[in-house]
Amino acid sequence: MATESLQRSYRAPCPGCGAPVEFRSAQSTHAVCSYCQSTVVRSGDTLARTGKMSELFEDFSPLQLMASGKWEGKPFTLMGRLQYKYAQGTWSEWIAGFDDGSTGSLSEDNGAFVFSTAFTSKSVVPVAALFEVGHTTAINGKTFSIAANHSVFLISAQGELPKLPALNAAFNMVELRGDQGDVISIDYGSEPPALSMGRAVLLEDLQFKGLKEEQAKAESGQQFACPNCAASLQVSLASTKSLTCRSCNSIIDVSQGVAGQLSHALQTEPVAPLIALGSTGQLQGVMWQLVGFQHRMGYEVDDPDEHFGWTEYLLYNKKRGFTFLVDSTEGWSLATPTTGAPTLSSNGATATYLSNKYTQKYSYKAETTYVAGEFYWRVERGQKSNNTDFEKGAVLLSREETPNEVTWSMGSKLSSETVAQVFKLKDSDFGRKDALKNSDASPLSSAAGMSFGTIVILILVLLLFLFLISRCSSCDPKVENCSSSRSGTYGGFSSGGGHK
Repeated sequence: MATESLQRSYRAPCPGCGAPVEFRSAQSTHAVCSYCQSTVVRSGDTLARTGKMSELFEDFSPLQLMASGKWEGKPFTLMGRLQYKYAQGTWSEWIAGFDDGSTGSLSEDNGAFVFSTAFTSKSVVPVAALFEVGHTTAINGKTFSIAANHSVFLISAQGELPKLPALNAAFNMVELRGDQGDVISIDYGSEPPALSMGRAVLLEDLQFKGLKEEQAKAESGQQFACPNCAASLQVSLASTKSLTCRSCNSIIDVSQGVAGQLSHALQTEPVAPLIALGSTGQLQGVMWQLVGFQHRMGYEVDDPDEHFGWTEYLLYNKKRGFTFLVDSTEGWSLATPTTGAPTLSSNGATATYLSNKYTQKYSYKAETTYVAGEFYWRVERGQKSNNTDFEKGAVLLSREETPNEVTWSMGSKLSSETVAQVFKLKDSDFGRKDALKNSDASPLSSAAGMSFGTIVILILVLLLFLFLISRCSSCDPKVENCSSSRSGTYGGFSSGGGHK
């Protein structure tokens, strides 16, 4: 457990059951009794019971109350937790108390973590309705992209809390993202709205002590029957909002929990992933487990008949969160959602992020055609988005826009040899000729010893062959990574959708 303790502390008996309730921060106004779940409000040295808090939903996070760490050299202790729900699911926000009595928060963000502290705007914060997703706004003279504007509500809480919105009362939460990797949250659950600014963090960089050694989970409530075929299913990850039935391929929405009515959608024409679900492998020094798979189609903006396909593998690590392994006709790449948002040029031809400028390569519409496994966002077959890909050398950026949210991801290319070695793959094992070599083979790579004239003849023959097969190609982009119009795309780097 935590070895650091906060300097200020006040303890009094719970008005509901008499158990001790402790306040460690001078900024805390509320607490939830760990024994009877009473909601307790503090006024000076007096405690009053205002109601009872709902039960927490199961959490597989390594975080827990009283775990301690350091943020920018300042010790903190996790002293409270708020659990929210919105249309796409649920997320948790952990309250971090510092020794000087101030607080910060550690929250989920696109499958990763963001540490935030209080932030003050020099001007009056507009009403939430004025923040239109996809546009920009200025806060204290700096431009931010409006990434999300959701209606949310508090469903449960735990521990000591500097704020406590009314239970199950809807309010807006707006996310603004900057081109230096920072994110501003505007919380309309208080008056005036509360602002915080944060950036992405790795749990190991916070020097945590007292984390859960194992992600032990309560099996009850996480096992359920498929609403279509009644096969036994189990949710493995706390952040799962959609999963598929391995028996009938139905997509099941579990964003509202597994105890209530479950909606599902049947899938036909299953697509077999090249890498099996559950596979593990080490990439960039991190051990990942493959938990989800989706096949997606891209369509040219000006010509919907021109289309191409690619696949995305969702990888998970309990301390790093989620990342995507993308398999497209241009090769393999590894991509992670960004906390900030690049700045687009006026004509959209370039995007600047972390002081680097990227050039637009592709712009297209994307649609999800098949999914398997578990996902931290509410995935559906037929989901559509507007995508734009940018590049600078081997580094890639992708923008994905839906009606409610704009998300960005950043990644880099991987060689097919690396993917094959990490996941122990062979082309012949999966029946896809050259499946691992989408971008590695060069038409002239074996022609070093040929004469120039021979090479020219070979090129002419190759062009004629490509023309013929383009008219009767057997490649089906619905199940393979192929294109009827160009060499392919980076695959969109799905950022998932759902910022929490």
